[in-house]
Amino acid sequence: MLAAMFAAFLLQIVFRYGLNLPIGWTNEISVVLWIWMVLWGAAFVLKEEEEIRFDLIYASAGPRARRIMVVVSALCLIGLYTVSFPAVLDYVAFMRVESTAYLKIRFDWLFSIYLVFVVAVIVRYVWLCWRAMFGTAPKEFDPARAGSGL
Repeated sequence: MLAAMFAAFLLQIVFRYGLNLPIGWTNEISVVLWIWMVLWGAAFVLKEEEEIRFDLIYASAGPRARRIMVVVSALCLIGLYTVSFPAVLDYVAFMRVESTAYLKIRFDWLFSIYLVFVVAVIVRYVWLCWRAMFGTAPKEFDPARAGSGL
């Protein structure tokens, strides 16, 4: 997806500035691919320890406190995503009447990745909550091993 997005971006530059023929579909495909790439990556590729978070307090807490923080945050996120899911589903279904300007991609297809993302996040946090309550304690943050996620 990133390669296709980059190719469309380069094509847009060549047509706009090199040939003086601006084309709109390249911008549209870049936006569509960006939405799908970010939400797909956040749902299935990103590891739990690679998520961006404010961990100043979490890093200094003991194993029991970290376990409680994981359970509380997981329950909050599960609740919020579960409560919002029917409205999101309704909105995505409603958007079938609209489509993108150039490529005529229906918006319900375009935004369907968000439904996949929400389900994946709920499943991930149910697993994290279960593991924190009944399994191993969450890992202690080691700043010496922190990486960029690449």
